[in-house]
Amino acid sequence: MFNSLTFMIHGGAEHGGVAAAVSALLGFLEQLAGMEPPQIFAAVLPGIAAMQNIHPLLVHFPIAFLSTFFVLDLAGSLLKKPHWRSVAGGLLYLGAVASILTATAGFIAADSVPHGGDVHQIMEHHEHFGIAVVISALLLSAWRALKGGAIEGAANSLFLILAAIMCGIMVLGADLGGLMVYRYGVAVAAVPVTEEALMHSHGGEEADDHEHEHEHGPMIEPSHDTQPDPTHQHNDDPAPEPAHDPDHEDAHEHTHAPGADPSHPHHHDHDPSHPHTHAHPAAGQ
Repeated sequence: MFNSLTFMIHGGAEHGGVAAAVSALLGFLEQLAGMEPPQIFAAVLPGIAAMQNIHPLLVHFPIAFLSTFFVLDLAGSLLKKPHWRSVAGGLLYLGAVASILTATAGFIAADSVPHGGDVHQIMEHHEHFGIAVVISALLLSAWRALKGGAIEGAANSLFLILAAIMCGIMVLGADLGGLMVYRYGVAVAAVPVTEEALMHSHGGEEADDHEHEHEHGPMIEPSHDTQPDPTHQHNDDPAPEPAHDPDHEDAHEHTHAPGADPSHPHHHDHDPSHPHTHAHPAAGQ
């Protein structure tokens, strides 16, 4: 238990504990004390400070408010939950205000962000979808406010259909916005890739190399003990056949043993004790 608490406070070899985090925070606050307000803002919120406009920051609010409004209002209507629909009405009003601010920032960004002709047509459609969302949100908000709350009956079905169309238009507009940023790089400052960034890895390459090594197996060099011995003779090799000597064959007289068939000229009477000894007839026979 004591060792666990010590590790959490002081950390290990690669992980700083609570003490290291507090020390880093105090050091950061000490740096902020000697900075000017713009420098403090850039140090605390570097992402927002690097943005050319605040349109990408505001665009998330109408998407979150209006989409949650539609889902909650639809579920409240189907499940007969008036409290859910009351909360959905508040989200609708917040979404309408956020859509106005987002569209205004979008028009400012369109005039200040450099873009080419291939992006201009996409940006025009993106603006049209944004204006349609603003108009739809304002109309639904006014309708809801004039009714003094949730709409009932057949009018509520029409209300939900219009809300669904508004959310569909919002999705199409958001898709075009992502297309301009992530494919064409609108309002994105390119950062040069350094050699250190290329060398950085989260372990994927090492894992692939390790897996590749296991797949093919280690390289085994041949041992000297496995080299063939030139003096070693294999029993499987056929023995050399003796050379055929025609003089030796002609030097012997082939005779027929008694009782043998004289018509067979090559019948020999061999001595069983020596395979190469021929039986010769006695002298005078």
